[in-house]
Amino acid sequence: MRKSEVFEISLLLIFSALNSKIIIAICIVAIVWGTTFLGIKIGVETVPPWFVAGFRQFLASLILLPILIYSKNLKWIGWKNFRVQITLASLMLIGANGLTTVAEKELTSSLTSLISALSPVFIFIGSMIIGMEKFTIRTLIGLLMGFSGILFIFWDGINDLMIPEYRNGLLILILAIFCWASGTIYTKKLHVQNNNLFLNLFYQFAWAGIVQLIFAFTFSDTIDVSAWSVKSISAIVYLAVFGSVLAFYAYNYLLKTLLPTQVSILSYVNTTSVFS
Repeated sequence: MRKSEVFEISLLLIFSALNSKIIIAICIVAIVWGTTFLGIKIGVETVPPWFVAGFRQFLASLILLPILIYSKNLKWIGWKNFRVQITLASLMLIGANGLTTVAEKELTSSLTSLISALSPVFIFIGSMIIGMEKFTIRTLIGLLMGFSGILFIFWDGINDLMIPEYRNGLLILILAIFCWASGTIYTKKLHVQNNNLFLNLFYQFAWAGIVQLIFAFTFSDTIDVSAWSVKSISAIVYLAVFGSVLAFYAYNYLLKTLLPTQVSILSYVNTTSVFS
């Protein structure tokens, strides 16, 4: 039995008591987001990182637009909710996803997924600081066991952390993880009833896409669309449809039901899927 299989079995035992809807959402987040690290790496092979991130989120908003129009749910959400949605978009889509995309221009997808597995630790610490979760030995042991499993799987390539060329990418990635943890905690802390999650996500994707495309035109050294490969463009489409629309819907659904630390543990499964 492979190392990754042993670890995934242990996680299945942890979530065995959950209902079917939560299990389906967990599978979507774990499997889809596990593949997005590779998708991002393919995208940035020929497309500048901020264009990859920007087109990903803007395309996701365009996918949701006809759904909202058909269901007659496309409407203005009010300034208060709009501020909430652009805050979430700035933290989780621009900060976390965008900076991760920039980092993967320099890092391997496997190393990126390994470092991203630190997010449960960030979320656990942040949740305790604001009083959302209480410190328990059981939770701490679970986090340490999960990350130890990731280290065990990745041990053969652990020396990659020492490569000087990866230093800037690692720093950017740590900042991305901090943004992701902050966004996750903020989402749970709001206690907002997401009666129309698609509508909220539409505003988040649209805001993030526009801002990131502005970043792309501002910070990209060269913009040579003719050099963008079909493979990279296909990866962006995949990231938009599955990595953004489908996975973010499932992730937000889970945050309504579980504690932030419990949801964040899925990053361990995301990492193992890279090596499977």
